[in-house]
Amino acid sequence: MRLLSMLSFLLLDLNYFKVFILMTIESSVFPLPSEVVIPAAVYSSVMTGNMTLIGIVIFGTLGSWLGASLMYWASFLVGRPILNKYGKYILITPKKIINAEKWFNSYGHSGIFFARLLPVIRHLIGIPAGIVKMNYLKYSIYTILGSLIWCSILAWIGLKAVSNQALMAGQIQAVTIWLTGVVLVLAGLYYFFVYRKMNHKK
Repeated sequence: MRLLSMLSFLLLDLNYFKVFILMTIESSVFPLPSEVVIPAAVYSSVMTGNMTLIGIVIFGTLGSWLGASLMYWASFLVGRPILNKYGKYILITPKKIINAEKWFNSYGHSGIFFARLLPVIRHLIGIPAGIVKMNYLKYSIYTILGSLIWCSILAWIGLKAVSNQALMAGQIQAVTIWLTGVVLVLAGLYYFFVYRKMNHKK
């Protein structure tokens, strides 16, 4: 409950610093969905005028890069054996490591870019990249480009949601349509680009 209370506090009165911190967390080991953070920031910007869409995208992208960098360097420095042994204490299980490696081996370095657009694999891809000691500059470039596109998409979705008067009025039908659409798109992307690839590589 304390963690949920902290998250609720962070999502209130969002500013650039909070967006940066939340997206850093989202791109590390903690399952904090960016699908909540960026649209919530857009809502805050429209309601209060304290941020711009460009600013939200920039700080969201930088936060994603920092979180992804932390994952990369942790894996780079400690290696797979230590992660397999102690990773469970920070929500990195051996199964997650294996799945991330399958993805990385399937798509190579360019997979870093596409991983930033996909649920689940997004915050894990830094593990195999760090373990194989991928060039950090390339890793950063792919991460920033992918994160920039992802944050831009979420900002656009957030803006569309805010401009939907029925949704803002809290009408259940409109809310259901938006949530169902987002969930279906994410589920489809995960199935075709992550689940099938991982299971075909067994």
